[in-house]
Amino acid sequence: MTSLAATLTGIVSSAFAEAGLPPEFGTVTVSNRPDLGQFQCNGALGAAKSARANPRELGERVAALLRSNPIFADVSLAGPGFLNLTVTDTWLAERTQQLADDPRLGVPVKADPATVILDFGGPNIAKPMHVGHLRASIIGDSLQRLFRFVGDRTISDVHMGDWGLPMGMLISEIALRRPDLPYFAPDATGPFPEESPVSMEDLEDLYPAAAAACKADPARLEAARRATAELQAGRPGYRALWQHFIDVSVAGMRRDFGDLGIHFDLWKGEADVHDLIGPMIDDLREKALAEESEGALVVRVARPDDKVEVPPLILLKSDGAVMYGTTDLATIVDRVREYDPDLMLYVVDQRQHLHFEQVFRAAALAGLDGKAKSEHIGFGTMNGPDGKPFKTRAGGVMKLQDLLAMATEQALSRLNEEGLAADYPEEERQAIARMVGIGAVKFADLSNHRLSNYVFDLERFTRFEGRTGPYLQYAAVRIKSLLRKAAEQGAEAGAILPPTEIERDLMLNLGQLPDAISAAYQKRTPNDLCEFAFWLSQTFSRFYGACHILSEPDLALRGSRLALAAATLAQLELVLSLLGIEVPDRM
Repeated sequence: MTSLAATLTGIVSSAFAEAGLPPEFGTVTVSNRPDLGQFQCNGALGAAKSARANPRELGERVAALLRSNPIFADVSLAGPGFLNLTVTDTWLAERTQQLADDPRLGVPVKADPATVILDFGGPNIAKPMHVGHLRASIIGDSLQRLFRFVGDRTISDVHMGDWGLPMGMLISEIALRRPDLPYFAPDATGPFPEESPVSMEDLEDLYPAAAAACKADPARLEAARRATAELQAGRPGYRALWQHFIDVSVAGMRRDFGDLGIHFDLWKGEADVHDLIGPMIDDLREKALAEESEGALVVRVARPDDKVEVPPLILLKSDGAVMYGTTDLATIVDRVREYDPDLMLYVVDQRQHLHFEQVFRAAALAGLDGKAKSEHIGFGTMNGPDGKPFKTRAGGVMKLQDLLAMATEQALSRLNEEGLAADYPEEERQAIARMVGIGAVKFADLSNHRLSNYVFDLERFTRFEGRTGPYLQYAAVRIKSLLRKAAEQGAEAGAILPPTEIERDLMLNLGQLPDAISAAYQKRTPNDLCEFAFWLSQTFSRFYGACHILSEPDLALRGSRLALAAATLAQLELVLSLLGIEVPDRM
Protein backbone atom coordinates (compact mmCIF):
# COMPACT_ATOMS: atom_id res chain seq x y z
CA MET A 1 0.00 0.00 0.00
CA THR A 2 0.93 3.64 -0.34
CA SER A 3 -0.31 7.06 0.77
CA LEU A 4 -3.37 8.72 -0.73
CA ALA A 5 -1.16 11.12 -2.70
CA ALA A 6 1.01 8.28 -4.02
CA THR A 7 -2.05 6.29 -5.09
CA LEU A 8 -3.44 9.31 -6.90
CA THR A 9 -0.04 9.92 -8.50
CA GLY A 10 -0.35 6.51 -10.15
CA ILE A 11 -3.81 7.36 -11.49
CA VAL A 12 -2.88 10.86 -12.71
CA SER A 13 0.40 9.65 -14.25
CA SER A 14 -1.60 7.13 -16.29
CA ALA A 15 -3.86 9.95 -17.46
CA PHE A 16 -0.83 11.98 -18.55
CA ALA A 17 0.44 8.97 -20.51
CA GLU A 18 -2.98 8.45 -22.10
CA ALA A 19 -2.93 12.11 -23.13
CA GLY A 20 0.37 11.52 -24.89
CA LEU A 21 2.44 13.26 -22.19
CA PRO A 22 5.35 11.97 -20.06
CA PRO A 23 3.83 10.19 -17.02
CA GLU A 24 6.46 11.57 -14.65
CA PHE A 25 4.60 14.90 -14.75
CA GLY A 26 1.64 13.29 -12.97
CA THR A 27 2.95 13.73 -9.42
CA VAL A 28 0.15 14.51 -6.96
CA THR A 29 0.65 16.27 -3.62
CA VAL A 30 -1.62 17.36 -0.81
CA SER A 31 -3.13 20.67 -1.84
CA ASN A 32 -1.78 23.94 -0.47
CA ARG A 33 -5.14 25.45 -1.50
CA PRO A 34 -7.72 23.18 0.18
CA ASP A 35 -10.43 25.60 -0.87
CA LEU A 36 -9.77 24.47 -4.46
CA GLY A 37 -9.27 20.77 -3.88
CA GLN A 38 -7.87 18.15 -1.53
CA PHE A 39 -4.94 17.34 -3.83
CA GLN A 40 -3.11 19.07 -6.64
CA CYS A 41 -0.93 18.30 -9.64
CA ASN A 42 1.20 21.00 -11.25
CA GLY A 43 2.68 18.77 -13.92
CA ALA A 44 0.88 20.37 -16.85
CA LEU A 45 3.27 23.32 -16.67
CA GLY A 46 6.34 21.13 -16.91
CA ALA A 47 4.79 18.97 -19.61
CA ALA A 48 3.85 22.04 -21.63
CA LYS A 49 7.35 23.43 -21.40
CA SER A 50 8.77 20.10 -22.57
CA ALA A 51 6.24 19.86 -25.43
CA ARG A 52 6.28 23.61 -26.20
CA ALA A 53 2.51 23.68 -25.87
CA ASN A 54 -0.13 25.65 -23.97
CA PRO A 55 -0.19 24.33 -20.36
CA ARG A 56 -3.87 25.04 -19.81
CA GLU A 57 -4.82 23.08 -22.94
CA LEU A 58 -2.70 20.13 -21.80
CA GLY A 59 -4.16 20.39 -18.30
CA GLU A 60 -7.69 20.34 -19.69
CA ARG A 61 -6.85 17.25 -21.73
CA VAL A 62 -5.72 15.43 -18.59
CA ALA A 63 -8.62 16.78 -16.53
CA ALA A 64 -11.14 15.43 -19.05
CA LEU A 65 -9.67 11.94 -18.69
CA LEU A 66 -9.71 12.12 -14.89
CA ARG A 67 -13.32 13.28 -14.73
CA SER A 68 -14.37 9.93 -16.13
CA ASN A 69 -12.79 8.16 -13.15
CA PRO A 70 -15.48 7.50 -10.49
CA ILE A 71 -13.10 8.05 -7.54
CA PHE A 72 -13.08 11.79 -8.18
CA ALA A 73 -15.84 14.00 -6.86
CA ASP A 74 -14.35 17.02 -8.58
CA VAL A 75 -11.52 17.78 -11.03
CA SER A 76 -10.89 21.41 -11.84
CA LEU A 77 -8.26 23.53 -13.50
CA ALA A 78 -6.85 26.76 -12.09
CA GLY A 79 -4.47 29.38 -13.41
CA PRO A 80 -2.20 28.31 -16.26
CA GLY A 81 -2.85 24.60 -15.73
CA PHE A 82 -2.95 23.59 -12.06
CA LEU A 83 -5.03 20.46 -11.57
CA ASN A 84 -7.15 20.41 -8.39
CA LEU A 85 -8.53 17.07 -7.29
CA THR A 86 -11.16 16.07 -4.75
CA VAL A 87 -11.94 12.40 -4.14
CA THR A 88 -15.34 10.95 -3.29
CA ASP A 89 -16.16 10.26 0.33
CA THR A 90 -16.84 6.63 -0.52
CA TRP A 91 -13.36 6.12 -2.01
CA LEU A 92 -11.78 8.01 0.89
CA ALA A 93 -13.51 5.73 3.40
CA GLU A 94 -12.44 2.61 1.51
CA ARG A 95 -8.82 3.74 1.41
CA THR A 96 -8.86 4.69 5.10
CA GLN A 97 -10.26 1.26 5.95
CA GLN A 98 -7.46 -0.39 3.98
CA LEU A 99 -4.85 1.69 5.80
CA ALA A 100 -6.40 0.86 9.16
CA ASP A 101 -6.49 -2.87 8.40
CA ASP A 102 -2.89 -2.97 7.19
CA PRO A 103 -0.48 -4.12 9.96
CA ARG A 104 2.06 -1.59 8.58
CA LEU A 105 -0.55 1.19 8.34
CA GLY A 106 -0.01 1.65 4.62
CA VAL A 107 3.79 1.88 4.75
CA PRO A 108 5.30 -0.68 2.36
CA VAL A 109 8.44 -2.64 3.15
CA LYS A 110 11.30 -1.47 0.99
CA ALA A 111 11.55 -3.57 -2.18
CA ASP A 112 15.36 -3.45 -2.28
CA PRO A 113 16.56 -3.40 1.34
CA ALA A 114 20.08 -2.14 1.92
CA THR A 115 22.71 -2.98 4.52
CA VAL A 116 23.26 0.21 6.50
CA ILE A 117 25.90 1.00 9.10
CA LEU A 118 24.82 3.77 11.47
CA ASP A 119 27.68 5.34 13.42
CA PHE A 120 26.48 7.48 16.31
CA GLY A 121 26.99 8.01 20.01
CA GLY A 122 30.74 8.55 20.07
CA PRO A 123 31.34 8.76 23.84
CA ASN A 124 34.90 8.72 25.12
CA ILE A 125 36.25 6.17 27.54
CA ALA A 126 36.85 7.42 31.11
CA LYS A 127 34.51 10.39 30.73
CA PRO A 128 30.85 10.54 31.84
CA MET A 129 28.27 11.11 29.15
CA HIS A 130 27.09 14.70 29.03
CA VAL A 131 24.63 16.90 27.16
CA GLY A 132 27.05 17.10 24.24
CA HIS A 133 26.23 13.47 23.48
CA LEU A 134 22.50 14.07 23.46
CA ARG A 135 21.82 15.13 19.87
CA ALA A 136 23.89 12.40 18.22
CA SER A 137 22.23 9.81 20.46
CA ILE A 138 18.65 10.97 19.91
CA ILE A 139 18.95 11.60 16.16
CA GLY A 140 20.95 8.43 15.53
CA ASP A 141 18.50 6.27 17.46
CA SER A 142 15.51 7.69 15.60
CA LEU A 143 17.25 7.00 12.28
CA GLN A 144 18.08 3.42 13.23
CA ARG A 145 14.45 2.82 14.23
CA LEU A 146 13.26 4.42 10.98
CA PHE A 147 15.65 2.52 8.73
CA ARG A 148 14.75 -0.79 10.36
CA PHE A 149 11.03 -0.12 10.00
CA VAL A 150 11.42 0.70 6.32
CA GLY A 151 13.16 -2.66 5.88
CA ASP A 152 16.90 -2.03 5.73
CA ARG A 153 19.35 -4.29 7.54
CA THR A 154 20.60 -1.66 9.96
CA ILE A 155 23.67 -2.12 12.17
CA SER A 156 24.36 0.57 14.76
CA ASP A 157 27.82 1.17 16.23
CA VAL A 158 28.51 3.32 19.29
CA HIS A 159 32.11 3.93 18.03
CA MET A 160 33.82 4.85 21.29
CA GLY A 161 36.87 7.04 21.66
CA ASP A 162 39.06 4.48 23.43
CA TRP A 163 42.55 4.86 21.93
CA GLY A 164 45.28 7.42 21.75
CA LEU A 165 46.87 9.98 24.05
CA PRO A 166 43.99 10.29 26.58
CA MET A 167 44.54 6.66 27.53
CA GLY A 168 48.26 7.29 27.96
CA MET A 169 47.47 10.28 30.15
CA LEU A 170 45.34 8.14 32.44
CA ILE A 171 47.80 5.27 32.64
CA SER A 172 50.70 7.57 33.47
CA GLU A 173 48.60 9.42 36.06
CA ILE A 174 47.69 6.20 37.84
CA ALA A 175 51.32 5.09 37.65
CA LEU A 176 52.32 8.23 39.54
CA ARG A 177 49.64 7.77 42.19
CA ARG A 178 49.73 4.00 42.54
CA PRO A 179 53.09 2.72 41.33
CA ASP A 180 52.63 -0.39 43.47
CA LEU A 181 49.86 -1.74 41.22
CA PRO A 182 50.89 -4.90 39.31
CA TYR A 183 50.13 -3.29 35.93
CA PHE A 184 53.31 -1.20 36.14
CA ALA A 185 55.86 -3.90 36.84
CA PRO A 186 58.22 -3.71 33.82
CA ASP A 187 58.15 -7.42 32.98
CA ALA A 188 54.65 -8.26 34.20
CA THR A 189 52.66 -10.49 31.87
CA GLY A 190 49.75 -11.34 34.15
CA PRO A 191 47.40 -12.63 35.16
CA PHE A 192 46.18 -9.31 36.45
CA PRO A 193 43.35 -8.57 38.91
CA GLU A 194 39.84 -9.08 37.55
CA GLU A 195 38.48 -6.21 39.61
CA SER A 196 39.24 -2.72 38.35
CA PRO A 197 41.45 -0.57 40.57
CA VAL A 198 39.44 2.48 39.48
CA SER A 199 35.74 3.25 39.34
CA MET A 200 33.96 5.54 36.91
CA GLU A 201 33.96 8.19 39.63
CA ASP A 202 37.73 7.79 39.97
CA LEU A 203 38.20 8.22 36.22
CA GLU A 204 36.11 11.39 36.29
CA ASP A 205 38.67 12.88 38.69
CA LEU A 206 41.77 11.31 37.15
CA TYR A 207 41.35 12.42 33.56
CA PRO A 208 40.99 16.20 34.14
CA ALA A 209 43.94 16.08 36.54
CA ALA A 210 46.07 14.17 34.03
CA ALA A 211 45.11 16.49 31.16
CA ALA A 212 45.93 19.59 33.22
CA ALA A 213 49.29 18.15 34.30
CA CYS A 214 50.24 17.25 30.73
CA LYS A 215 49.34 20.74 29.56
CA ALA A 216 51.46 22.36 32.26
CA ASP A 217 54.51 20.08 32.18
CA PRO A 218 56.26 18.93 28.95
CA ALA A 219 57.93 16.07 30.83
CA ARG A 220 54.55 14.89 32.07
CA LEU A 221 53.21 15.01 28.52
CA GLU A 222 56.16 12.99 27.28
CA ALA A 223 55.43 10.35 29.92
CA ALA A 224 51.84 10.15 28.66
CA ARG A 225 53.07 9.74 25.10
CA ARG A 226 55.40 6.91 26.12
CA ALA A 227 52.55 5.19 27.94
CA THR A 228 50.36 5.56 24.85
CA ALA A 229 53.04 4.03 22.63
CA GLU A 230 53.55 1.10 25.02
CA LEU A 231 49.80 0.54 25.29
CA GLN A 232 49.42 0.44 21.52
CA ALA A 233 52.50 -1.80 21.23
CA GLY A 234 50.73 -4.32 23.45
CA ARG A 235 52.36 -4.01 26.88
CA PRO A 236 50.35 -6.57 28.92
CA GLY A 237 49.93 -4.52 32.11
CA TYR A 238 48.86 -1.43 30.23
CA ARG A 239 46.42 -3.41 28.10
CA ALA A 240 44.90 -4.96 31.25
CA LEU A 241 44.53 -1.57 32.93
CA TRP A 242 43.08 -0.09 29.74
CA GLN A 243 40.53 -2.92 29.62
CA HIS A 244 39.41 -1.94 33.10
CA PHE A 245 38.87 1.60 31.81
CA ILE A 246 36.75 0.16 29.02
CA ASP A 247 34.68 -2.07 31.28
CA VAL A 248 33.74 0.54 33.88
CA SER A 249 33.10 3.17 31.21
CA VAL A 250 30.90 0.91 29.09
CA ALA A 251 28.87 -0.03 32.16
CA GLY A 252 28.11 3.67 32.65
CA MET A 253 27.37 4.17 28.95
CA ARG A 254 24.96 1.24 28.88
CA ARG A 255 23.12 2.73 31.83
CA ASP A 256 22.93 6.21 30.28
CA PHE A 257 21.96 5.00 26.82
CA GLY A 258 19.51 2.54 28.40
CA ASP A 259 17.79 5.37 30.27
CA LEU A 260 17.26 7.01 26.88
CA GLY A 261 15.95 3.73 25.44
CA ILE A 262 18.89 3.55 23.04
CA HIS A 263 20.65 0.30 22.15
CA PHE A 264 23.56 -0.50 19.85
CA ASP A 265 24.40 -3.61 17.86
CA LEU A 266 28.14 -2.99 18.07
CA TRP A 267 30.20 -1.65 20.94
CA LYS A 268 33.39 -1.02 19.02
CA GLY A 269 35.96 1.70 19.38
CA GLU A 270 39.03 3.08 17.70
CA ALA A 271 41.18 0.35 19.27
CA ASP A 272 39.31 -2.35 17.34
CA VAL A 273 40.95 -1.25 14.09
CA HIS A 274 44.47 -0.64 15.41
CA ASP A 275 45.86 -3.74 13.69
CA LEU A 276 44.34 -2.66 10.37
CA ILE A 277 46.14 0.68 10.25
CA GLY A 278 49.61 -0.58 9.26
CA PRO A 279 48.43 -2.71 6.31
CA MET A 280 46.06 0.07 5.22
CA ILE A 281 48.87 2.62 5.16
CA ASP A 282 51.07 0.18 3.22
CA ASP A 283 48.24 -0.20 0.70
CA LEU A 284 47.90 3.57 0.36
CA ARG A 285 51.64 3.88 -0.22
CA GLU A 286 51.55 1.17 -2.90
CA LYS A 287 48.74 3.02 -4.66
CA ALA A 288 50.83 6.21 -4.53
CA LEU A 289 48.08 7.94 -2.54
CA ALA A 290 50.04 8.42 0.70
CA GLU A 291 52.88 10.91 0.49
CA GLU A 292 55.23 12.80 2.79
CA SER A 293 54.41 16.41 3.54
CA GLU A 294 56.38 18.44 6.08
CA GLY A 295 57.31 15.26 7.91
CA ALA A 296 53.73 13.92 8.04
CA LEU A 297 52.12 11.24 5.88
CA VAL A 298 49.05 12.55 4.07
CA VAL A 299 46.48 11.74 1.39
CA ARG A 300 45.64 14.66 -0.88
CA VAL A 301 41.88 14.78 -1.37
CA ALA A 302 41.33 18.22 -2.94
CA ARG A 303 39.47 18.37 -6.25
CA PRO A 304 39.75 20.95 -9.06
CA ASP A 305 36.11 21.97 -8.67
CA ASP A 306 36.24 22.58 -4.88
CA LYS A 307 34.74 25.92 -3.94
CA VAL A 308 36.62 25.95 -0.62
CA GLU A 309 40.01 24.54 0.30
CA VAL A 310 39.97 20.89 1.37
CA PRO A 311 43.24 20.09 3.15
CA PRO A 312 44.97 16.72 2.86
CA LEU A 313 43.94 13.96 5.26
CA ILE A 314 46.78 13.39 7.73
CA LEU A 315 47.46 9.69 8.30
CA LEU A 316 50.58 9.95 10.49
CA LYS A 317 51.98 12.98 12.28
CA SER A 318 55.69 13.71 12.06
CA ASP A 319 56.23 11.70 15.27
CA GLY A 320 54.42 8.70 13.77
CA ALA A 321 51.21 9.12 15.80
CA VAL A 322 47.94 8.25 14.09
CA MET A 323 45.09 10.74 13.80
CA TYR A 324 41.31 10.47 14.10
CA GLY A 325 41.13 10.41 10.32
CA THR A 326 43.43 7.38 10.29
CA THR A 327 41.26 5.37 12.65
CA ASP A 328 38.09 6.51 10.84
CA LEU A 329 39.59 5.30 7.55
CA ALA A 330 40.57 1.97 9.10
CA THR A 331 37.05 1.69 10.55
CA ILE A 332 35.68 1.91 7.00
CA VAL A 333 38.01 -0.96 6.02
CA ASP A 334 36.72 -2.99 8.97
CA ARG A 335 33.05 -2.33 8.21
CA VAL A 336 33.39 -3.14 4.53
CA ARG A 337 35.11 -6.43 5.32
CA GLU A 338 32.65 -7.44 8.02
CA TYR A 339 29.33 -6.27 6.60
CA ASP A 340 29.77 -5.21 2.94
CA PRO A 341 27.40 -2.26 3.52
CA ASP A 342 25.52 -0.32 0.89
CA LEU A 343 25.38 2.80 3.03
CA MET A 344 27.31 4.20 5.99
CA LEU A 345 25.79 7.07 7.96
CA TYR A 346 27.80 9.11 10.46
CA VAL A 347 25.63 11.07 12.90
CA VAL A 348 28.13 13.64 14.14
CA ASP A 349 28.14 17.39 14.87
CA GLN A 350 28.00 19.46 11.67
CA ARG A 351 31.20 21.19 12.71
CA GLN A 352 33.01 17.96 11.81
CA HIS A 353 31.80 18.02 8.21
CA LEU A 354 35.19 18.84 6.67
CA HIS A 355 36.80 15.96 8.57
CA PHE A 356 34.31 13.45 7.15
CA GLU A 357 34.60 14.93 3.68
CA GLN A 358 38.34 14.25 3.85
CA VAL A 359 37.86 10.70 5.14
CA PHE A 360 35.18 9.81 2.59
CA ARG A 361 37.23 11.17 -0.29
CA ALA A 362 40.34 9.26 0.83
CA ALA A 363 38.33 6.04 1.16
CA ALA A 364 36.88 6.49 -2.33
CA LEU A 365 40.26 7.31 -3.89
CA ALA A 366 41.76 4.13 -2.42
CA GLY A 367 38.74 1.94 -3.08
CA LEU A 368 38.46 1.18 0.65
CA ASP A 369 34.72 1.82 0.82
CA GLY A 370 33.68 -0.98 -1.53
CA LYS A 371 30.19 -0.41 -2.88
CA ALA A 372 29.16 1.73 0.09
CA LYS A 373 27.99 5.29 -0.10
CA SER A 374 29.03 7.34 2.95
CA GLU A 375 27.04 10.26 4.34
CA HIS A 376 27.74 12.68 7.15
CA ILE A 377 24.45 13.27 8.98
CA GLY A 378 25.36 16.56 10.61
CA PHE A 379 23.45 18.41 13.29
CA GLY A 380 23.52 21.79 14.99
CA THR A 381 24.07 22.61 18.65
CA MET A 382 21.77 22.54 21.65
CA ASN A 383 22.22 25.98 23.17
CA GLY A 384 21.49 27.73 26.42
CA PRO A 385 19.51 30.98 26.71
CA ASP A 386 22.72 32.87 25.86
CA GLY A 387 22.80 31.23 22.42
CA LYS A 388 25.96 29.27 23.25
CA PRO A 389 26.24 25.47 23.67
CA PHE A 390 24.29 24.42 26.76
CA LYS A 391 26.16 24.48 30.10
CA THR A 392 25.29 24.25 33.78
CA ARG A 393 24.69 27.45 35.75
CA ALA A 394 28.22 27.12 37.06
CA GLY A 395 29.53 27.09 33.50
CA GLY A 396 30.43 23.41 33.36
CA VAL A 397 29.15 20.69 31.02
CA MET A 398 26.08 18.99 32.49
CA LYS A 399 26.14 15.22 32.88
CA LEU A 400 23.51 13.38 30.92
CA GLN A 401 22.19 11.70 34.08
CA ASP A 402 21.69 15.10 35.71
CA LEU A 403 19.82 16.44 32.69
CA LEU A 404 17.49 13.43 32.58
CA ALA A 405 16.83 13.75 36.32
CA MET A 406 16.03 17.44 35.83
CA ALA A 407 13.65 16.61 32.97
CA THR A 408 11.88 13.98 35.08
CA GLU A 409 11.50 16.40 37.98
CA GLN A 410 10.08 19.09 35.68
CA ALA A 411 7.67 16.58 34.12
CA LEU A 412 6.46 15.49 37.56
CA SER A 413 5.79 19.13 38.40
CA ARG A 414 3.81 19.47 35.17
CA LEU A 415 1.74 16.39 35.97
CA ASN A 416 0.90 17.89 39.35
CA GLU A 417 -0.07 21.21 37.76
CA GLU A 418 -2.38 19.47 35.28
CA GLY A 419 -3.86 17.16 37.92
CA LEU A 420 -2.69 14.11 36.01
CA ALA A 421 -1.82 10.74 37.57
CA ALA A 422 -2.61 12.26 40.99
CA ASP A 423 -4.12 9.11 42.50
CA TYR A 424 -1.72 6.62 40.93
CA PRO A 425 0.79 4.60 42.95
CA GLU A 426 4.02 6.53 43.46
CA GLU A 427 6.08 4.09 41.40
CA GLU A 428 3.72 4.52 38.43
CA ARG A 429 3.73 8.31 38.79
CA GLN A 430 7.52 8.34 38.71
CA ALA A 431 7.57 6.06 35.65
CA ILE A 432 5.10 8.32 33.83
CA ALA A 433 7.10 11.41 34.78
CA ARG A 434 10.26 9.82 33.39
CA MET A 435 8.50 8.93 30.10
CA VAL A 436 7.13 12.46 29.82
CA GLY A 437 10.41 14.14 30.74
CA ILE A 438 12.55 12.11 28.36
CA GLY A 439 9.87 12.32 25.69
CA ALA A 440 9.88 16.10 26.07
CA VAL A 441 13.65 16.29 25.60
CA LYS A 442 13.61 13.97 22.59
CA PHE A 443 10.74 15.67 20.81
CA ALA A 444 12.24 19.12 21.42
CA ASP A 445 15.42 17.94 19.74
CA LEU A 446 13.89 15.98 16.87
CA SER A 447 11.17 18.51 16.00
CA ASN A 448 13.89 20.86 14.79
CA HIS A 449 15.60 20.15 11.50
CA ARG A 450 18.78 18.40 12.56
CA LEU A 451 21.02 21.09 11.04
CA SER A 452 19.34 23.81 13.10
CA ASN A 453 20.59 25.02 16.46
CA TYR A 454 17.96 25.31 19.16
CA VAL A 455 17.65 26.72 22.68
CA PHE A 456 17.16 24.23 25.50
CA ASP A 457 14.09 25.38 27.44
CA LEU A 458 12.81 22.62 29.69
CA GLU A 459 9.93 24.72 31.00
CA ARG A 460 8.57 25.08 27.47
CA PHE A 461 9.42 21.53 26.35
CA THR A 462 7.37 19.92 29.14
CA ARG A 463 4.12 21.79 28.52
CA PHE A 464 1.05 19.75 27.68
CA GLU A 465 -0.01 22.20 25.00
CA GLY A 466 1.63 23.32 21.80
CA ARG A 467 4.17 21.49 19.67
CA THR A 468 5.67 19.36 22.47
CA GLY A 469 6.30 15.73 23.30
CA PRO A 470 3.93 15.75 26.31
CA TYR A 471 1.14 17.11 24.10
CA LEU A 472 1.52 14.14 21.73
CA GLN A 473 1.86 11.63 24.56
CA TYR A 474 -1.30 12.96 26.17
CA ALA A 475 -3.14 12.86 22.84
CA ALA A 476 -2.31 9.15 22.54
CA VAL A 477 -3.21 8.48 26.19
CA ARG A 478 -6.58 10.18 25.71
CA ILE A 479 -7.38 7.89 22.76
CA LYS A 480 -6.34 4.87 24.84
CA SER A 481 -8.74 5.99 27.56
CA LEU A 482 -11.53 6.42 25.00
CA LEU A 483 -11.02 2.93 23.61
CA ARG A 484 -10.88 1.41 27.12
CA LYS A 485 -14.18 3.06 28.03
CA ALA A 486 -15.69 1.82 24.78
CA ALA A 487 -14.62 -1.74 25.58
CA GLU A 488 -16.07 -1.45 29.10
CA GLN A 489 -19.39 -0.40 27.57
CA GLY A 490 -19.31 -3.19 25.00
CA ALA A 491 -18.84 -0.76 22.11
CA GLU A 492 -16.61 -1.96 19.29
CA ALA A 493 -14.90 -0.42 16.30
CA GLY A 494 -16.75 -1.12 13.09
CA ALA A 495 -16.46 -0.50 9.37
CA ILE A 496 -15.29 2.99 8.44
CA LEU A 497 -18.18 4.84 6.81
CA PRO A 498 -18.01 7.60 4.19
CA PRO A 499 -17.18 10.73 6.14
CA THR A 500 -19.28 13.65 7.09
CA GLU A 501 -17.55 17.02 7.27
CA ILE A 502 -16.38 16.12 10.80
CA GLU A 503 -14.41 12.98 9.84
CA ARG A 504 -13.12 14.00 6.42
CA ASP A 505 -10.03 15.95 7.52
CA LEU A 506 -9.00 13.16 9.87
CA MET A 507 -9.22 10.58 7.09
CA LEU A 508 -7.19 12.77 4.76
CA ASN A 509 -4.57 13.21 7.47
CA LEU A 510 -4.37 9.49 8.21
CA GLY A 511 -3.65 8.92 4.53
CA GLN A 512 -0.43 10.95 4.71
CA LEU A 513 1.57 8.68 7.05
CA PRO A 514 3.50 6.82 4.30
CA ASP A 515 4.58 10.16 2.80
CA ALA A 516 5.84 11.41 6.17
CA ILE A 517 7.87 8.25 6.75
CA SER A 518 9.24 8.33 3.21
CA ALA A 519 10.29 11.99 3.57
CA ALA A 520 12.03 11.35 6.90
CA TYR A 521 13.81 8.32 5.45
CA GLN A 522 14.92 9.92 2.20
CA LYS A 523 16.13 13.16 3.78
CA ARG A 524 17.30 11.63 7.11
CA THR A 525 15.08 14.18 8.89
CA PRO A 526 13.06 12.94 11.89
CA ASN A 527 11.45 16.38 12.14
CA ASP A 528 9.14 15.29 9.28
CA LEU A 529 7.75 12.61 11.61
CA CYS A 530 7.32 15.17 14.39
CA GLU A 531 5.42 17.47 12.06
CA PHE A 532 3.10 14.67 10.95
CA ALA A 533 2.42 13.52 14.52
CA PHE A 534 1.59 17.04 15.65
CA TRP A 535 -0.85 17.74 12.82
CA LEU A 536 -2.49 14.33 13.21
CA SER A 537 -2.96 15.00 16.93
CA GLN A 538 -4.44 18.41 16.25
CA THR A 539 -6.78 17.04 13.59
CA PHE A 540 -7.95 14.28 15.95
CA SER A 541 -8.48 16.85 18.71
CA ARG A 542 -10.82 18.82 16.45
CA PHE A 543 -12.60 15.60 15.48
CA TYR A 544 -12.90 14.55 19.15
CA GLY A 545 -14.28 17.92 20.18
CA ALA A 546 -16.77 18.21 17.32
CA CYS A 547 -18.52 14.86 17.32
CA HIS A 548 -20.15 12.30 19.54
CA ILE A 549 -18.31 9.01 19.84
CA LEU A 550 -19.38 6.92 22.85
CA SER A 551 -22.62 8.90 23.12
CA GLU A 552 -23.44 8.48 19.40
CA PRO A 553 -26.80 6.65 19.17
CA ASP A 554 -26.20 5.44 15.60
CA LEU A 555 -24.27 2.21 16.22
CA ALA A 556 -22.71 2.09 12.75
CA LEU A 557 -21.53 5.68 13.01
CA ARG A 558 -20.21 5.08 16.53
CA GLY A 559 -18.31 2.02 15.32
CA SER A 560 -16.84 4.00 12.42
CA ARG A 561 -15.66 6.78 14.72
CA LEU A 562 -14.11 4.28 17.13
CA ALA A 563 -12.28 2.72 14.17
CA LEU A 564 -10.92 6.16 13.23
CA ALA A 565 -9.81 6.69 16.82
CA ALA A 566 -8.04 3.31 16.84
CA ALA A 567 -6.35 4.08 13.50
CA THR A 568 -5.17 7.44 14.84
CA LEU A 569 -3.74 5.81 17.96
CA ALA A 570 -1.94 3.19 15.88
CA GLN A 571 -0.32 5.86 13.72
CA LEU A 572 0.60 8.06 16.69
CA GLU A 573 2.18 5.18 18.58
CA LEU A 574 4.11 4.08 15.50
CA VAL A 575 5.50 7.55 14.81
CA LEU A 576 6.36 8.17 18.46
CA SER A 577 8.13 4.80 18.62
CA LEU A 578 10.18 5.79 15.56
CA LEU A 579 11.16 8.92 17.48
CA GLY A 580 12.13 6.79 20.47
CA ILE A 581 9.31 8.24 22.62
CA GLU A 582 7.32 5.99 24.94
CA VAL A 583 3.58 6.44 25.54
CA PRO A 584 2.17 5.70 29.01
CA ASP A 585 -0.96 3.60 29.24
CA ARG A 586 -2.64 6.30 31.27
CA MET A 587 -2.04 9.68 32.87
